[in-house]
Amino acid sequence: MRNRLVHAAHGVLATLLGVAAAHLVAALTDPASSPVLAVGSTVVDLTPTPVKEWAVARFGTSDKPILIGSVFAGVLVLSAVAGMLARRRFLLGAGMLVGLVAVAGAAALDRPTAGLSDVLPAVVAGVVAVAALTWLVRLAGSRDGRDRPRATAASPTRRGVLISAGAMAAAAVAMGAAGRRITRARGVIKDLTLPAAAEPAPAFPEGLEGRYPGIAPLRTPTADFYRIDTRLTLPVIDRDTWTLTIDGDVDQEITLGFDDLLEMPLIERDITLTCVSNEVGGPYVGGTRWTGVRLTDLLDRAGIGSTAADQILSTDVDGMTISTPLDLATDGRDAMIAIAMDGQPLPRDHGYPARMVVPGLYGYVSACKWITRMTLTTYDEKTAYWTDRGWAIEAPIKLMSRIDTPRPLSNIKAGKTFVGGVAWHQHRGLTGVQVRIDGGEWQDARLGPDAGNDYWRQWYLVWDAGSSGPGQHTLAARALDENGEPQSAARATPFPDGASGVQSIVVSVA
Repeated sequence: MRNRLVHAAHGVLATLLGVAAAHLVAALTDPASSPVLAVGSTVVDLTPTPVKEWAVARFGTSDKPILIGSVFAGVLVLSAVAGMLARRRFLLGAGMLVGLVAVAGAAALDRPTAGLSDVLPAVVAGVVAVAALTWLVRLAGSRDGRDRPRATAASPTRRGVLISAGAMAAAAVAMGAAGRRITRARGVIKDLTLPAAAEPAPAFPEGLEGRYPGIAPLRTPTADFYRIDTRLTLPVIDRDTWTLTIDGDVDQEITLGFDDLLEMPLIERDITLTCVSNEVGGPYVGGTRWTGVRLTDLLDRAGIGSTAADQILSTDVDGMTISTPLDLATDGRDAMIAIAMDGQPLPRDHGYPARMVVPGLYGYVSACKWITRMTLTTYDEKTAYWTDRGWAIEAPIKLMSRIDTPRPLSNIKAGKTFVGGVAWHQHRGLTGVQVRIDGGEWQDARLGPDAGNDYWRQWYLVWDAGSSGPGQHTLAARALDENGEPQSAARATPFPDGASGVQSIVVSVA
């Protein structure tokens, strides 16, 4: 049993060394081609939509680390098996490691924008892992098996074996850390001075959060802004070589660089984004000030006056596609290719150097990050990533209200307090929010400042928490649309066009 565990450890150690070496090579080329990330991305693409939605609902933004950890754990288990196989038949164990590497290489090459260089990290992983396994098996010696290296009479002592294994482990840690540091250094955004917007946004109002703690800030801090996408690692993009191409059913194909965008008139707009995966009362919504080039200004340069296209098929630097209804993107709303967020260049995790922002539509059809191409085409001719998976083609954001405070299941002292939160109905606006206590009559809440129809509204209702006596109480909230109609109470999951229903929470009053 002890020998099996030792050989299993050999397989794991050899794999760790190979993966670390591959991660270092990927950091110097393309981080997404790192074997574990490449396999993880393939798993994401193959995962059925219901399972993805379950993972987002269950784990939130931790779904990606959990996925990577699960893939890596599976690799290590198979590596341990390979190490035990190598105990009797070295070629079987080494072959299993090569098989794992082959899967990673195939996954890297399967990416839409992959080239032959993307398989290099997997090749390096295979060479290093097999070499390490060979060395460890020789050090451990052999009493049986005819096709694996044998130890000689001059084999190192147990202390020598431990020293060699420790050196390999240290090398793996060092290469992994170097890879992370190199990737981080390559991803540093160069200093950028943004020109003044030709159409600046009006002065931003003061939110309620200072007077009513617990309500989400009117402007979401960039560090707290939600991020939902399929990427397991952020792309490394050089702003000086990045381009945006507009092609397809246009009068002329054009390609613009980042400096070309800076030379065009910029607009500033306060816009709230919402992810279609947001459950009722969920956190995947946030508002901030965006700066960019009006989408129609860019499309006019290419010419779409006589086009038969009905969609903009956006493509990011790694081949991810998102389809936006052309008529909605050009109907007068403040759709843009954004280059700044809250007055600063876009962070890498929010689409640097440029992304699409179309108010009023869920992100999966309106918010292509790391954008590099917009193709004017038809839905019959081309489909995008999410529409291929059954999500709705047009995805207007549904009217919704969220209770931020008090928190569900919280304990509240009897006396005067308040219920508060945010509500949104981007591009159409809302006229009010109502709150119901313990199934009673709906009461009108007070709305916070108005930053425009594309932005959410804060709200609050003063509540005498002791008026109904101690114990558990149920609070519910609903928003009213531009015509005074309440949001739908019918419960629906996010798939295929966004969640609906009225949020209801339970609190305890002392």
